[in-house]
Amino acid sequence: MIAIIDYGVGNLFSLQSSFAAIGEEAVVTSDEAVISQADRLILPGVGAFEDAAQKLRSSGMADVIKRETAAGKPLMGICLGMQLLFDKSYEYGEHEGLGLIRGNVRPIAEVIDKDLKIPHIGWNRLIVKKPSPLFQYLNDGDCVYFVHSYYAADCDDSVTAVAEYSAELTASVEKGNVFGCQFHPEKSGDVGLKILKAFCEL
Repeated sequence: MIAIIDYGVGNLFSLQSSFAAIGEEAVVTSDEAVISQADRLILPGVGAFEDAAQKLRSSGMADVIKRETAAGKPLMGICLGMQLLFDKSYEYGEHEGLGLIRGNVRPIAEVIDKDLKIPHIGWNRLIVKKPSPLFQYLNDGDCVYFVHSYYAADCDDSVTAVAEYSAELTASVEKGNVFGCQFHPEKSGDVGLKILKAFCEL
Protein backbone atom coordinates (compact mmCIF):
# COMPACT_ATOMS: atom_id res chain seq x y z
CA MET A 1 0.00 0.00 0.00
CA ILE A 2 1.20 3.50 -0.88
CA ALA A 3 0.53 6.40 1.49
CA ILE A 4 0.08 9.78 -0.21
CA ILE A 5 0.87 12.18 2.62
CA ASP A 6 -1.82 14.78 3.18
CA TYR A 7 -0.48 17.87 4.92
CA GLY A 8 -2.77 20.40 3.26
CA VAL A 9 -0.71 20.94 0.09
CA GLY A 10 -0.73 18.91 -3.11
CA ASN A 11 -2.48 17.33 -6.03
CA LEU A 12 -3.56 14.34 -3.99
CA PHE A 13 -6.45 12.67 -5.73
CA SER A 14 -5.03 12.74 -9.26
CA LEU A 15 -2.05 10.89 -7.81
CA GLN A 16 -4.37 8.39 -6.19
CA SER A 17 -6.13 7.90 -9.53
CA SER A 18 -2.81 7.31 -11.27
CA PHE A 19 -1.92 4.53 -8.86
CA ALA A 20 -5.38 3.03 -9.35
CA ALA A 21 -4.73 3.04 -13.11
CA ILE A 22 -1.73 0.75 -12.62
CA GLY A 23 -3.57 -1.49 -10.16
CA GLU A 24 -1.90 -0.22 -6.99
CA GLU A 25 -3.66 0.69 -3.76
CA ALA A 26 -2.91 4.22 -2.61
CA VAL A 27 -4.51 6.10 0.26
CA VAL A 28 -4.49 9.83 0.94
CA THR A 29 -3.75 10.16 4.65
CA SER A 30 -2.36 12.21 7.49
CA ASP A 31 -2.77 9.32 9.93
CA GLU A 32 0.61 8.38 11.40
CA ALA A 33 -0.51 4.79 11.99
CA VAL A 34 -1.53 4.35 8.35
CA ILE A 35 1.73 5.90 7.15
CA SER A 36 3.75 3.55 9.35
CA GLN A 37 1.91 0.56 7.86
CA ALA A 38 2.42 1.68 4.26
CA ASP A 39 5.04 0.05 2.06
CA ARG A 40 5.95 3.31 0.26
CA LEU A 41 5.37 7.03 0.73
CA ILE A 42 4.55 9.85 -1.66
CA LEU A 43 5.20 13.47 -0.68
CA PRO A 44 3.23 15.71 -3.06
CA GLY A 45 3.22 19.49 -3.13
CA VAL A 46 2.19 22.57 -5.04
CA GLY A 47 2.54 26.22 -4.08
CA ALA A 48 5.09 28.06 -1.95
CA PHE A 49 7.97 26.29 -0.22
CA GLU A 50 7.75 28.22 3.07
CA ASP A 51 4.04 27.51 3.52
CA ALA A 52 4.46 23.81 2.68
CA ALA A 53 7.45 23.39 4.99
CA GLN A 54 5.55 25.01 7.87
CA LYS A 55 2.54 22.76 7.30
CA LEU A 56 4.77 19.67 7.22
CA ARG A 57 6.26 20.58 10.57
CA SER A 58 3.09 21.79 12.29
CA SER A 59 1.22 18.66 11.20
CA GLY A 60 3.96 16.41 12.55
CA MET A 61 4.48 14.90 9.11
CA ALA A 62 8.09 16.12 8.85
CA ASP A 63 9.11 13.95 11.81
CA VAL A 64 7.08 11.00 10.52
CA ILE A 65 8.75 11.21 7.09
CA LYS A 66 12.23 11.39 8.59
CA ARG A 67 11.54 8.41 10.86
CA GLU A 68 10.05 6.23 8.12
CA THR A 69 12.77 6.99 5.57
CA ALA A 70 15.49 6.41 8.18
CA ALA A 71 13.98 2.94 8.61
CA GLY A 72 14.44 2.32 4.87
CA LYS A 73 10.94 2.95 3.52
CA PRO A 74 10.93 4.26 -0.09
CA LEU A 75 9.82 7.89 -0.41
CA MET A 76 9.09 9.86 -3.58
CA GLY A 77 8.74 13.63 -3.49
CA ILE A 78 6.87 15.19 -6.43
CA CYS A 79 7.26 18.79 -7.65
CA LEU A 80 7.33 20.96 -4.51
CA GLY A 81 7.44 17.67 -2.60
CA MET A 82 10.82 16.99 -4.24
CA GLN A 83 12.09 20.46 -3.35
CA LEU A 84 11.16 19.89 0.31
CA LEU A 85 13.61 16.97 0.41
CA PHE A 86 16.58 19.36 0.24
CA ASP A 87 18.42 21.38 2.87
CA LYS A 88 17.12 24.85 2.00
CA SER A 89 15.03 26.87 -0.42
CA TYR A 90 15.72 30.44 -1.49
CA GLU A 91 12.14 31.10 -2.57
CA TYR A 92 11.24 34.54 -1.18
CA GLY A 93 13.80 34.29 1.61
CA GLU A 94 15.69 31.37 3.09
CA HIS A 95 13.73 28.39 4.39
CA GLU A 96 14.73 25.04 5.89
CA GLY A 97 13.77 21.82 4.12
CA LEU A 98 13.76 18.24 5.36
CA GLY A 99 17.48 17.77 4.73
CA LEU A 100 17.07 14.26 3.31
CA ILE A 101 19.13 15.11 0.21
CA ARG A 102 22.03 17.56 0.12
CA GLY A 103 21.33 20.66 -1.95
CA ASN A 104 19.37 23.89 -2.24
CA VAL A 105 16.35 25.12 -4.18
CA ARG A 106 17.01 28.23 -6.29
CA PRO A 107 15.14 30.34 -8.88
CA ILE A 108 15.39 29.08 -12.45
CA ALA A 109 15.63 32.75 -13.46
CA GLU A 110 19.25 32.66 -12.27
CA VAL A 111 20.28 30.14 -14.93
CA ILE A 112 17.90 30.22 -17.92
CA ASP A 113 17.84 32.65 -20.86
CA LYS A 114 16.15 35.93 -19.96
CA ASP A 115 13.60 35.69 -22.80
CA LEU A 116 12.17 32.35 -21.61
CA LYS A 117 8.89 32.24 -19.73
CA ILE A 118 8.70 31.57 -16.01
CA PRO A 119 7.33 29.28 -14.74
CA HIS A 120 8.73 26.53 -16.91
CA ILE A 121 5.51 24.82 -18.02
CA GLY A 122 5.07 21.96 -20.44
CA TRP A 123 6.52 18.75 -21.81
CA ASN A 124 10.27 18.22 -21.77
CA ARG A 125 12.51 15.29 -22.58
CA LEU A 126 14.18 13.53 -19.69
CA ILE A 127 17.95 13.44 -20.14
CA VAL A 128 19.14 10.58 -17.95
CA LYS A 129 22.41 11.25 -16.14
CA LYS A 130 22.60 8.15 -13.95
CA PRO A 131 20.80 4.81 -13.94
CA SER A 132 17.79 4.74 -11.66
CA PRO A 133 15.27 2.00 -10.86
CA LEU A 134 12.54 4.60 -11.54
CA PHE A 135 13.57 4.66 -15.21
CA GLN A 136 13.58 0.92 -15.88
CA TYR A 137 10.54 1.09 -18.19
CA LEU A 138 11.42 4.33 -20.00
CA ASN A 139 12.82 4.85 -23.48
CA ASP A 140 15.34 7.40 -24.67
CA GLY A 141 13.53 10.63 -25.51
CA ASP A 142 10.52 10.08 -23.25
CA CYS A 143 8.91 13.35 -22.14
CA VAL A 144 7.29 14.38 -18.87
CA TYR A 145 5.27 17.40 -17.73
CA PHE A 146 6.76 20.24 -15.68
CA VAL A 147 5.34 23.27 -13.86
CA HIS A 148 7.97 25.10 -11.77
CA SER A 149 9.81 28.36 -11.18
CA TYR A 150 12.49 26.94 -8.86
CA TYR A 151 14.90 24.05 -9.28
CA ALA A 152 17.17 21.85 -7.18
CA ALA A 153 20.79 23.05 -7.28
CA ASP A 154 24.07 22.15 -5.58
CA CYS A 155 23.08 18.49 -5.71
CA ASP A 156 25.09 16.93 -8.56
CA ASP A 157 25.79 13.73 -6.63
CA SER A 158 22.06 12.88 -6.40
CA VAL A 159 20.82 14.00 -9.86
CA THR A 160 19.54 11.14 -12.01
CA ALA A 161 17.97 13.17 -14.85
CA VAL A 162 17.73 16.74 -16.12
CA ALA A 163 15.54 18.67 -18.54
CA GLU A 164 16.82 21.24 -21.02
CA TYR A 165 15.32 24.73 -20.74
CA SER A 166 18.26 26.71 -22.13
CA ALA A 167 20.05 25.33 -19.07
CA GLU A 168 20.00 21.86 -17.59
CA LEU A 169 17.43 21.87 -14.77
CA THR A 170 17.27 19.05 -12.26
CA ALA A 171 14.41 16.73 -13.20
CA SER A 172 14.92 13.88 -10.75
CA VAL A 173 17.10 12.94 -7.82
CA GLU A 174 17.87 9.87 -5.77
CA LYS A 175 19.69 9.12 -2.54
CA GLY A 176 19.28 5.62 -1.17
CA ASN A 177 15.56 5.04 -0.62
CA VAL A 178 14.66 8.72 -1.17
CA PHE A 179 13.57 9.76 -4.67
CA GLY A 180 12.37 13.03 -6.14
CA CYS A 181 10.72 14.13 -9.39
CA GLN A 182 10.45 17.81 -10.25
CA PHE A 183 7.94 16.88 -12.96
CA HIS A 184 4.44 15.51 -12.35
CA PRO A 185 4.21 11.76 -13.09
CA GLU A 186 0.42 11.95 -12.61
CA LYS A 187 0.24 14.49 -15.46
CA SER A 188 2.76 12.75 -17.71
CA GLY A 189 0.57 10.13 -19.41
CA ASP A 190 1.93 6.62 -19.97
CA VAL A 191 5.49 7.71 -19.20
CA GLY A 192 4.44 8.96 -15.77
CA LEU A 193 2.53 5.76 -15.06
CA LYS A 194 5.63 3.73 -15.92
CA ILE A 195 7.64 5.75 -13.38
CA LEU A 196 5.01 5.18 -10.70
CA LYS A 197 4.94 1.48 -11.58
CA ALA A 198 8.70 1.29 -11.15
CA PHE A 199 8.44 3.04 -7.79
CA CYS A 200 5.90 0.45 -6.65
CA GLU A 201 8.41 -2.29 -7.44
CA LEU A 202 11.19 -0.92 -5.25
